[in-house]
Amino acid sequence: MKTVAEDQCVLALDQGSQSSRAIVYSASGHALAKAQIPVTTKRYGTTCVEQNPDELVASLFAAIAGVAGQIDPGLIVVAGLATQRSSIVCWNRVSGRALSPVLSWQDRRAEAWLEAFSDSGQRVQDITGLLLSPHYGVSKMRWCLDNNKAVQTCAANGELVMGPLSSYLTYQLLDERPLLVDPANASRTLLFDYRAGRWSEELANLFGISESVLPEPVTSSYSYGMLNASGVSASLQIVTGDQSAALFAFGELRSNTVYANLGTGAFLQRPLGSEPVSVPGLLNSVVYSDNTRTDYVLEATVNGAGSAVNYIAHELQLEPKWVETYLAQSLNQVADPPLFLNGVSGLGAPWWIADFRSHFFYAAEESTNLPHDAAEKMTAVIESIVFMLQTNFELCVSAAGMPDHWVLSGGLSALNGLCQRLADISGVPVIRPDVDEATAYGVSNLLGIGSSLPASTNNESVFVPQTNANLESRYLRWQDAMADFIAVECC
Repeated sequence: MKTVAEDQCVLALDQGSQSSRAIVYSASGHALAKAQIPVTTKRYGTTCVEQNPDELVASLFAAIAGVAGQIDPGLIVVAGLATQRSSIVCWNRVSGRALSPVLSWQDRRAEAWLEAFSDSGQRVQDITGLLLSPHYGVSKMRWCLDNNKAVQTCAANGELVMGPLSSYLTYQLLDERPLLVDPANASRTLLFDYRAGRWSEELANLFGISESVLPEPVTSSYSYGMLNASGVSASLQIVTGDQSAALFAFGELRSNTVYANLGTGAFLQRPLGSEPVSVPGLLNSVVYSDNTRTDYVLEATVNGAGSAVNYIAHELQLEPKWVETYLAQSLNQVADPPLFLNGVSGLGAPWWIADFRSHFFYAAEESTNLPHDAAEKMTAVIESIVFMLQTNFELCVSAAGMPDHWVLSGGLSALNGLCQRLADISGVPVIRPDVDEATAYGVSNLLGIGSSLPASTNNESVFVPQTNANLESRYLRWQDAMADFIAVECC
C-alpha cells in the first residue's frame, strides 16, 4: 500500500450494479467530495441480465466531473477503481468500440453450456478457487463467441479483446488504453490460476478461449496509467473488485473476523493470509496483491440479498417507500414469519444451483392459502439472507475456527433486525462500523490515506448475541426445507 502526502487527495471510483460513484478523500481519510450517477440494468426473462458499456463509462466520467466541480481537481494525485466482479465485455482493441453489452455477474444464460464441463469441476476449482457457475465470466465469453456476430468478426480479424468489466473501464478511462486485468476480477472468469497469478493455459484450452484475446494479468497495486478528465490528472494505482475493496474499509485484514458486505448480493469473506484453504462449497479468492504479497480469503456468495428484497417487493406490488419505511419496523414486529427458499438470481454458496425456484414455505399445519401480509413475507426474505449467511459461516468455522465477531457493511446492514438475527443465530457479536461507502473507502485505504478504522471505535453499532429459540427453530426448519426441496427438484 502506498502513502499519500498530507496536502494530497485520492480519488476512489466505485462502479456498481446500480450506480457509479466518485469520492475524493483527504490524506487523513475525510471525504471531501462525492458524486453518484445511477446506471440501468436490463433483464430479459430470468437468466439474461445486461448493462450498457457506454453508459457505464459515461457514468464514471460524469461522476469524476461531479467531484471535480466541488474541489480543486489539481489536489487529486492518485486514483483507484473498484468494479462489480464476474461481469464481462467484449471490445475491439483497435477502435475501442464495445462489441457486446456488459453481461452482468447476475447473468446465467450459458448455464447449459457450462454443465457439459461438470466432470472437470474439481480440476477447475483446484486451479481457480471457484466452483463451476454460469455467474462467472468464461461461459459469458463463450456465449459471445458463439452467438455475437460482431465478436466473431472481430475475433477473425485478430482485433478482439474480451474480459472483466474492470479491464474495459481502465481501457476507456486511461490515456494509455491499457489491456490489463487485476487478480480480483481475473479470478472471476474461471480462467485464472489464482495461486500463480496468470491465465491457465489448461483451462483456456478446456473452454476454447484463446489467451490472445484476454488482457494481461497484473497485481492489484500497479501503475495502470493516467486518468485525465475534468481537470483531474491522476495515476490509477489500484484496480480491484468491489467486494475485495470493501474489506479494506476497516483497516488491515484480521483473521479473527468474518466480513459480510450486503448489497445486491451478500458476500461473506474470511481472511486467510498468504495461504488459501479449500472448503467444499466455498470459494478461494485473491483480495489484494502487490510485488511483495498476496492476500487470500474464503468467500461465500449469496446472490439473493438486495436483489431478493427488490424482487419480492415488486411481486407484492410494494412501493420502494414501503421497503424504506416499513421493512425495519416489520423485522421488530413479526414474530413468526413463513420461510423463504431464496434462489433469486440463482442459489449461490454452498449449493451452487443456477436455476432454483424461489418460494415461500409454510409449516405443515398451515394452509398455503392463508393470507400472509407483506410484512411477514418481507421478514421471511430477510431471514433467508441471514440463514444463508449462517450456513456459510458454519463452513468457515469448520475450516478456520470460530471468529471473534462479524463486521457488516452495505445497504442491508442498516437493518438492525437483520444484524441482531445474525448475531443470535451465529453466537458471535455483529459489529456495524459507521462507514459510508465501504467499497470506495476501502479503495482509498489501499491508495494510502492516513486514516483507517481501529478494531474498536465509538462510531459503530454492536449487536450482542441473545437467546432466540424461535429463530433457531425456524433456521432448523429452513435447513430441512432447503434440503428436501433440493433433493426433489434439483437432483
